[in-house]
This record gives sequence, structure tokens and C-alpha cells, in this order.
Amino acid sequence: MSTSAKNCADARPSTRTGRAGALAVYFEYLELRHKVELHNLTGRVVECPLDEMNRPRQSVEPQLRIPPTEAEIEQLFSGWRQELVTCRKFSPMARNYAVARLAADVGVRINEARMLDLDDVRWELGRYGKLNVRHGKGSRRKGPKPRLVPLINGADRNLHWFIEDIWGQFGDDHTRQGAPLFPSERKNQDGSCSRATADVFRRALTAATAAHLPTWAGKLTPHVLRHFCASQLYLGA
Repeated sequence: MSTSAKNCADARPSTRTGRAGALAVYFEYLELRHKVELHNLTGRVVECPLDEMNRPRQSVEPQLRIPPTEAEIEQLFSGWRQELVTCRKFSPMARNYAVARLAADVGVRINEARMLDLDDVRWELGRYGKLNVRHGKGSRRKGPKPRLVPLINGADRNLHWFIEDIWGQFGDDHTRQGAPLFPSERKNQDGSCSRATADVFRRALTAATAAHLPTWAGKLTPHVLRHFCASQLYLGA
């Protein structure tokens, strides 16, 4: 028996169920999005390898999160940009737009984005610059795992615009150590800006989706934008 098979056999029932569910969702995604394409390439029909009679079961089936298409994402952000021209509170909305755009472009998680400092944007690294994600999500609950994220897919232009044109309107000191990249309108006791919360970004994305992508049937969350980024990287590989 291989090491991977032994590890699976020795895993807890909940772990085996989770792995089986993830595999089933992956093949469901392939069937919904790429069934014809894969058949044309290989002559085979996409089919989940799990035995439906013997696969592990759980009370709640995993949900398939199919991200928007590239055209739908462009519709969302195009409408959002136009709304910035006439909105009542420009700076907070521009910040929320920039965070959502960052999630779609490079796939950072919403809590990773809110914990970024201004000096975590490292323009000197690589062709486009990189984000020093110090509070990256570690695997298997091992705590934060830092990583560098390249500012691809236009993320460099998005951040240049936000930092140069928007960030200063929040009234923080750009030389202050620990100044948040995405500040809140609320101030700390010393007068510096606190960090915007994840709920603020989630509510803003929900409102923007309702206004500019009303035909979207599912719930468009920051994590679904992360799925969109992953699918675009897969298609471009």
C-alpha cells in the first residue's frame, strides 16, 4: 500500500469524507465547465472516479462554488467604477473596490488583505512588484504562513491608483510603522487609522453585486473572487 493510500485509510472519518467531497466537487466543476472541451481533447467523458455506493457520506453535501465568468467580472467592476463617480462616500467605496479587485486579480483572502500594511507592497520585487502577505492562512491550522504574491493581472495598476490617489484621503501618516494598506475611517486613540474589517468588504461586495451584476444567481463572496482568480490562472496555464 502506498504512503498516500495508507494515510487516507488511517485518516479520521470526517477527513475521509471531506476529501471525498472535495474530489466530487472538483469533478462536478469539470463536468459543468469543461465537459465538451475535455471530450474533444481526449475522447473521454468526464466522470467522477468515486464509487457512489461506497463513497464516504456526510450529513451536509459540499457546495460547488462556480465563479463568475470573465465577462461577468468585468461587468461587475465596470459598473462599480462608474458608481465611484457619483457615490456619497468616495474614499471608503474606492477602498472596498480596490480590495475586491485585488481578490479577483491575485486571489488573496479577505483577512489576508485587511492585515496588509502599506509597506507590505514591495514594488522593487519582480516585474510588477509583490505583496508581502505576512498573515497568510497556514494549512491544517498551523497558524499564519507568510508568502509573497506577485501583483499580476493588473493588480499593480490597481494598487498604484489606490495608494497614490486614495490612501492619503484617510488622513494617516504614510511613514508610520504598521500603517494599514486598507484603512478604516475610524481612528485609534492616537489619531492614526485603524484597519477596515472583513465584514465591511463583504457587505460592499454584496451591495456592488446586487447593483451591477443582478443576474448573478449565487452569493458572490470574496472567496468566490479567489476561485475566479484560480480558474483564470488555470485557463492561462
